[in-house]
Amino acid sequence: MSSVIVPYASYLRVYEPLAAFPEPERGHWSRYAERSDRPSYQDELRRSLADLLPTPPVPVPVHESGDAFVVEADGVLCVCPWRTRLRGWQALRELGGELPPPVLDAVLPPVVRRQAAQDHERWLARNPDARPWIRSATWHVPLTWFVLVSDEERTYEKGSPEAAPLLRYRTPMVQARRRVARGLRALRDAVDESPLIDGLVDVGRWLEEFHPRSLVELDYGGLVHVLPAEQLDGDHSAADVAEGIEALRGGDATAAGEAYGRLVARWRAVRDRRSAN
Repeated sequence: MSSVIVPYASYLRVYEPLAAFPEPERGHWSRYAERSDRPSYQDELRRSLADLLPTPPVPVPVHESGDAFVVEADGVLCVCPWRTRLRGWQALRELGGELPPPVLDAVLPPVVRRQAAQDHERWLARNPDARPWIRSATWHVPLTWFVLVSDEERTYEKGSPEAAPLLRYRTPMVQARRRVARGLRALRDAVDESPLIDGLVDVGRWLEEFHPRSLVELDYGGLVHVLPAEQLDGDHSAADVAEGIEALRGGDATAAGEAYGRLVARWRAVRDRRSAN
């Protein structure tokens, strides 16, 4: 399984400074950061998929992961815990809207889903304030995520025989929150209701849960393995989103519509791959 590339997931991550974690968790992450064999997002996804193969399947890990993603920003060690159990429960809850009932029952029998839901309820009773450090999406990057970052924060590496391709954005938490607020003001001034508004409100509330000196990362994840290099090289979705918001702020609905149209066309082509044979 270690050589299998899983191509379809993108990620929004929050890395909190080590000081934001209480002991003994802080000590665990401090020691963990010194490891040279830390697993990747591909390893995490492969483990989750492998758990679905047994009979009955294991939709949520029995034990919480002790892994995390680690970066150093301006000399500060920042950690993004995987928290695979919580994310597994959340994904399971959302799965009902993604699959027809017969397919869902075949993949995850009702008795398995009921047990997982009961486990989640008991866990929440002990951890009422829990929240994930990672959000994921399949076969696309949600447009609201691009509001958090700017084109200047974009990093694209085409990859080589020694390294996988990479496309990501990283920004300080304070910048991400400021952009959410500006984006919401522009959208609310232009329209009464919109899925984009609802999505930004949701992301904004999530960001408020974290330390103000955190780092926010938008990572194309496995999508870089399925999209052509020229398409990735020309993908400046954050710039298109920023252009659309500025057009709304200036009252130019035509320019805003053109920017939105480019985004929709680009990401519709990507999402269509989900149903390709």
